[in-house]
Amino acid sequence: MPAISALLGLCKLKVVALILLTAVAGMFLAVPAPDLPDMLLVLMASMGISLAAASAAVFNHIVDEQIDMQMSRTDQRPLPQGKVSRNQALVWGVFLGLLGLGILQLFVNTLTMLLTFASLIGYALIYTVYLKRATPQNIVIGGAAGAAPPILGWTAVAGTNEIEYAFLLFLIVFVWTPPHFWALAIFRVEEYKKVAVPMLPVTHGLAYTRLQILLYTVLLFLVTLLPYLSGMSGLIYLFSALILGAIFLRYAIKIYTNPDDKRGAWQTFVFSVNYLMLLFVALLVDHYLLITL
Repeated sequence: MPAISALLGLCKLKVVALILLTAVAGMFLAVPAPDLPDMLLVLMASMGISLAAASAAVFNHIVDEQIDMQMSRTDQRPLPQGKVSRNQALVWGVFLGLLGLGILQLFVNTLTMLLTFASLIGYALIYTVYLKRATPQNIVIGGAAGAAPPILGWTAVAGTNEIEYAFLLFLIVFVWTPPHFWALAIFRVEEYKKVAVPMLPVTHGLAYTRLQILLYTVLLFLVTLLPYLSGMSGLIYLFSALILGAIFLRYAIKIYTNPDDKRGAWQTFVFSVNYLMLLFVALLVDHYLLITL
């Protein structure tokens, strides 16, 4: 039997935590302030969505095992290290997925279960098996699966009621994904070349990728204003989005104007994770402090 730590290492817990934050934000924003959603429902939905996300991560590890063995960023993962066999990982991934979807079906609702299943398939199969190796736009198209959690959280609590607001949250994560991941791809471009994964810096070069990061970051800055402009959020969120967006733009401009600074690409990648986390925290704080214009 593999150690629990090895099985957990397949689950990408940091990624799952960020996914869970965006899903929980959707749950709380679906309820008019100052009311709170049913806490038992929040707990069960959080468990189901997290387990499904962990399942998708496990399948990602299985499909990418050969790639992971050749990249310094991933060669310490459980499968390349032989701490878990492929069959053990497969059983673990299926177990997590079935458990998560079962919880959503039994304790949340069918709509959320089906949407979660679709996002699991989108990431674990459509993105990891096909898109990742087929097109340099892999992360753009596949980003839809990673952007789904706010919608899952929303439907868990409110069904389709005012779901258009949940799509604003989806859009933020969707547009955030390319500059976030392409910054990492610039930093690791030689490794992606080595394993023949057609990431944008590999197929179109570093200069083109830096430009795309800048353009997507400008688009992200504009998209993050939509919750305020639509009346979904107030001034706390607006100021937070402006400040965080300005910092992100500064990083993107630095990448664009300093083409030889790979460390800047890594710093941008790290900041982008904190950016998304702080942006969604700002949404929640704003929602309950009720400061509006």
